[in-house]
Amino acid sequence: MSFIAAVLILNLDTEDAFIAFSNLLNKPCQMAFFRVDHGLMLTYFAAFEVFFEENLPKLFAHFKKNNLTPDIYLIDWIFTLYSKSLPLDLACRIWDVFCRDGEEFLFRTALGVLKLFEDILTKMDFIHMAQLLTRLPDHLPAEEFFACIATIQMQSRNKKWAQVLAALQKDSRETEKGSPPPRH
Repeated sequence: MSFIAAVLILNLDTEDAFIAFSNLLNKPCQMAFFRVDHGLMLTYFAAFEVFFEENLPKLFAHFKKNNLTPDIYLIDWIFTLYSKSLPLDLACRIWDVFCRDGEEFLFRTALGVLKLFEDILTKMDFIHMAQLLTRLPDHLPAEEFFACIATIQMQSRNKKWAQVLAALQKDSRETEKGSPPPRH
């Protein structure tokens, strides 16, 4: 939380920073991660993987082959809203769009990071991929990074992020109740 608080304090006066901090933490995605709601976190990871496979199929297959799961890199990115993993100026730009577009943009940004490093990542093994994604380079080319984010399509089989997430949440609830989930 300190990374989020630091960005807010750098940009707002104390009272406004506190209010913004409270509002940020009350968003469903952040609540799931900060409460460590494992089931809901898995649902977010599953939704992310739907769009990962759709947008970057070659890299997705490489990650699967190497057993690199989203929790290894996404948790830190989502927990800190990229303020720990990206340079401050880029993180603030991500925050601007996140505040406008919502949680979908956090996952779109993650796919943008993967797209930016796709050529490098496809040549790496598990350890090196995990190291790169948990410690991104300090200097990212901002325009190229945002161009990568812009190419990411957050629609899968005519369903948008929120629809895919809702369907996965429904499947998860039905599985918990003991009935088999429907196929999508």
